[in-house]
Amino acid sequence: MITQFLDPKNNYVFWQIFGTDKNKDVLVLFLNDILEYKDNQKILEVEYLPTAQDPEIAVYRQSIIDVLCKDIIGTQFIVEMQVSAHDGFEKRAQFYAAKAYSRQILTEDDDHKKMAVYAKLQGVIFIAIANFIMFPEKNEWKSTHRILDTKTYENDLKDFCFKFLELPKFKKKIDELDSIQEKWAYFFKYAHKSSLADINHLIGEDVSIRRAFEAIDKASWTEEQLRTCDKMEKAYFDNLAVEQYKIEVAEAIAEAKGKAKGKIEGVKEGKLEEKLGIARKMLEDKLPLETISKYSELTIKEIKKIL
Repeated sequence: MITQFLDPKNNYVFWQIFGTDKNKDVLVLFLNDILEYKDNQKILEVEYLPTAQDPEIAVYRQSIIDVLCKDIIGTQFIVEMQVSAHDGFEKRAQFYAAKAYSRQILTEDDDHKKMAVYAKLQGVIFIAIANFIMFPEKNEWKSTHRILDTKTYENDLKDFCFKFLELPKFKKKIDELDSIQEKWAYFFKYAHKSSLADINHLIGEDVSIRRAFEAIDKASWTEEQLRTCDKMEKAYFDNLAVEQYKIEVAEAIAEAKGKAKGKIEGVKEGKLEEKLGIARKMLEDKLPLETISKYSELTIKEIKKIL
């Protein structure tokens, strides 16, 4: 189906939606919706922080683009789209959060100054939209992870929070959506496949979803941006094809090794039967064990087992 909207799961599109000054309001709306912030909790403004990867370079490195920002009180937010499954992604999330947390401290020679800086550290919230299943044992499409006391389940260490949105687990149809969080999940999963009628129905009165669709409307993109988007998509599928080829080659090698091993074991078993046959005939003729061992290539201990 022809659509005028881009796929928000494309890393470059994702970055354009959430990582640019032009659409900074979309990021703020998304954070408030997903974190369910109300009234005085609401984020009003964010400041983008430099990330490790420039999006134009990432096109050629097939890298993941992170959006890193902080609000007016200093809480940092990492927002990330992860399209392909990778071993250790949950560890990567913790690593990124820890790096963002530690970067708040500048080098201080005086330990007393360091202690004062530690007291001012602000929390880090990591939000990942995953187009694969991260936690097979969980049924819910979204999960929140914090550091809790194992006995009382109190959240005393408050500075780290991880939210994972697993899109494959989200099964609701457009008429079944009950919350703004579900609308965002539908947006990420189906926006590029939706008709204009679907989109209008999905948006309803929600300004945040309307702004998100405006951000992925092809009509608002330059030719250069669209070309970069195509490059990113091509790089992803090329990388996927390479990974699939590696898997197929590995499986073919394993199968070939299995067949070769079976043939070798079959040959070995045939030779052993031949040796045992020789030994049995020589035993019937009551020849000395040493002679039998010499001609059958069996040890005397193996020959005694026949006896």
